[in-house]
Amino acid sequence: MAVTAQRGVGRNGGRRRHRRSRVSSEINVTPLVDVMLVLLIVFMVAAPLLSVGVPIDLPKTDAKALPSQQEPLTITVDSEGRVFLQEEEVPIDGLIAKLVAVSETGYDERIFLRGDENSDYGAVMKVMARINAAGFSNLNLVTDPVSQ
Repeated sequence: MAVTAQRGVGRNGGRRRHRRSRVSSEINVTPLVDVMLVLLIVFMVAAPLLSVGVPIDLPKTDAKALPSQQEPLTITVDSEGRVFLQEEEVPIDGLIAKLVAVSETGYDERIFLRGDENSDYGAVMKVMARINAAGFSNLNLVTDPVSQ
């Protein structure tokens, strides 16, 4: 009796198939956690830098905040009577010239006047009078809310 062996005949056609690993449906959250921690650190460092640069103690009131659409110009009078436009110290005589130069919408520019709680009332009023006399009419006084 003769037996013949045929090649390529079999279950897989004589070829070996490699088993593929199954697709995993689990989400690897390690990179997500890494990115979130980096973002947390970035925002923790950047958040204090977003406040106005001249540190003063604002008076406390019950006034409500105004809705803001664009960044206003900020004028600050500190406890020693020095005047700052944004974060740059300016002499009171040169304030209006600087204010006109940096205002984008002309005399309709919103201006926030911040006066330190311990500053001289007269110094704040001098600055306010000069701004008003120059023709700027959209002037707002800034205070801190009363803590309850």
